[in-house]
Amino acid sequence: MAQQNQFTLFTKRRFLPLFLSLISAAFNDNIFKNALLVMLAFRLAESEANALINLATGFYILPYFLFSVTAGQLADKYDKSRIIRILKLAEIFFVLLGAYSLIYNNQILNFIVLFLMATHTAIFSPVQYALLPQHLKRSELMGGNGLAQMASFAGVLVGTIAGTLLAGYTKPGQPGLEELGAIMVVIAVLGYLASRMIPQAPPPTPDLRIDWNPVSQAWRIMRLTVKNRSVFYAILACSWFWLVSSAYLAQVPSLTKNVLGASEPVITIILCCLSIGVAAGSLMCEALSRGRITFGIVPIGALGITLGGLGLGITTAQFDTLSGASISEYLQSDGAYAVLIYTALLGIFGGIFIVPLYTIMQDRTDYAVRAQVLSLNNVLNALFIVLISLLSIFFLDVLKITIPQLFILMALVNCTVMALLFFKQPEFIVHLLVWLSSHLFARTSYGELKHIPATGAALLVCSPAARLAPQLLMDTLLRPIRFILPQGFNQFPLLRFIFNNYSLAPIFYDATREKEKFTAEIRRAVGNGELICFFPVKDYCDSEFTDIERQLKEVLTHTATPIFPLTLKGLHDEVSGSPNHKKMRFFPKVHISVGQPIAAKDINKSALAE
Repeated sequence: MAQQNQFTLFTKRRFLPLFLSLISAAFNDNIFKNALLVMLAFRLAESEANALINLATGFYILPYFLFSVTAGQLADKYDKSRIIRILKLAEIFFVLLGAYSLIYNNQILNFIVLFLMATHTAIFSPVQYALLPQHLKRSELMGGNGLAQMASFAGVLVGTIAGTLLAGYTKPGQPGLEELGAIMVVIAVLGYLASRMIPQAPPPTPDLRIDWNPVSQAWRIMRLTVKNRSVFYAILACSWFWLVSSAYLAQVPSLTKNVLGASEPVITIILCCLSIGVAAGSLMCEALSRGRITFGIVPIGALGITLGGLGLGITTAQFDTLSGASISEYLQSDGAYAVLIYTALLGIFGGIFIVPLYTIMQDRTDYAVRAQVLSLNNVLNALFIVLISLLSIFFLDVLKITIPQLFILMALVNCTVMALLFFKQPEFIVHLLVWLSSHLFARTSYGELKHIPATGAALLVCSPAARLAPQLLMDTLLRPIRFILPQGFNQFPLLRFIFNNYSLAPIFYDATREKEKFTAEIRRAVGNGELICFFPVKDYCDSEFTDIERQLKEVLTHTATPIFPLTLKGLHDEVSGSPNHKKMRFFPKVHISVGQPIAAKDINKSALAE
């Protein structure tokens, strides 16, 4: 269970071909889309261009509503690697058609290809995210999702820049378009070759009957998902992220031209800061979470998005508008670097926010319907993007607020929505408190934890019984833990809040506890294959330890459950049966280590105390 470097996944066939397939798809999707938008903007009159650009946006969003839920069903019914190979082969045909339509300025064909490319992405997305947990270990999932998000935004960034630059001509038939077409075809072919190396991913429900009605299927999956609160709120948070990010991203061209007074290349610089920020934030997630699947860093990402948005809005509101400034002229102006820094921070915290949400969706969704639930996420993402597009038009064109004011408004609304979300799903805050305990309230390190089994029942006998101990273990161990704690732990309000909203409720013991009920709870936890952690208190009386010893032996001896001593060096007992115990030290340096397994027959007061 030791933490590993996420970049080692690049050496694994079960990840690298999928990564290359993903980045090639994101690149081609965005190079064609941005080339088309640039050509519409530069070749046509402003009124006609605006109408066609809005139409192009609608064509790009529509496939997500039409085909996402069907794609989820196909991914649960058929081998996902085969679906990806078919999609990548189709992509070659799409880009050939797209190259022809761009070079010869065939607008009808351009819109058909845009629709086909969006359909390709709408189908590819749920397949790719459902495939990751099938090929990656649970401990690799956070890092794998971080790399996948990095691939997406790297493809978006490079595709956007290449499409904007190569299509930046006013007449058809010029060399840039031919080069653009050749690049798209080469990337599509390389992506297809990479997809052929993806290992097989057998379907979970090969007998699934496809419902071709996207509305009825989306409603059915929605009702199913609502029953799983953590997944449902992760999807809502994910869709909200795309709403907020779209609100900022869509205004970058107008912000650059009308507020900053800079030229078109500055748009590329700002987009680079945003995309690089998201990629960097996505890669930070594994280190921040130690590979654990947790909501803990999501509130940090939410706070960072709010602060970044406020900073960007306030800075641009105070910016002295230039007049067609080049990159060098812009960078010499007051506030120029602040705009880029706040944009990068928006991206960084956006990456920290979004990666854990995708990982939670994958990990906590039933294997049999995982792709279908992820496809619902696609539909809601598209719905939220359309919603913010309409709201932006209302705020900017009807209410006549400025773009900086829109940015400040979105930051404040984001803070309000996140507070409401965390109130409705306290697990976000619980995981944050656990994360802070291990990264701020204590300086935690750990040794080799590989003895602890990845699955199945096991008992950890942990010392000392300190208030911080459960939180430190929650943040360090990759598995959820069922704690067996002295009743004194439940006297602290913060701990009580954490335990009440933790995925596994603890089992408390004291002299008044019914022995039969205590034994039944332990037996149930063992039968469910849970990881159990027992905190013995050294100065409890002999009779109480005798009862605990007997009950543990009664359950564990007959189930062959492995038992491991676990030590948190640097902490002292704070919860005890008598007042004679050491007080907590502030910001202790704690080292967590696990010893060799012991037999259930060897459990006694001295062994537990040791």
